[in-house]
Amino acid sequence: MALLNEEALQKRLTKLRIREEDLQEEFVRGSGPGGQKINKTSSTVVLRHLPSGLEVRCQRERSQVMNRHWARVELCDRLETALAEAKLALQNEREKVRRQNRPRPRGLKNRILKEKKTRSGVKKNRGRVSGDD
Repeated sequence: MALLNEEALQKRLTKLRIREEDLQEEFVRGSGPGGQKINKTSSTVVLRHLPSGLEVRCQRERSQVMNRHWARVELCDRLETALAEAKLALQNEREKVRRQNRPRPRGLKNRILKEKKTRSGVKKNRGRVSGDD
């Protein structure tokens, strides 16, 4: 994932219909390696997209500004993934219905009818035996 410039990021946000008003941004202290620096500064960004409920936590850089940028990039990635999965699920559902409604192949149909006739003959021979009364 390469660094996107601000213009490219804005285009991506616009394409995904993400508005700044829909984002809730919070700065918290990070965790992990870094010692005193990480324990004293609130450079980790927690970004929430309110309409979708997605939350992204970014602590990639030491700079708060860079973390804000990367949080938005990651939010775009996650939204694109979610939209692609939803689109794929809808397409799979359509394909499933299409397969279910498709007529059976001629060979399969003939095999089924042949088996039905055989089964019918077997059942016909299950009647009472005559002459033993």
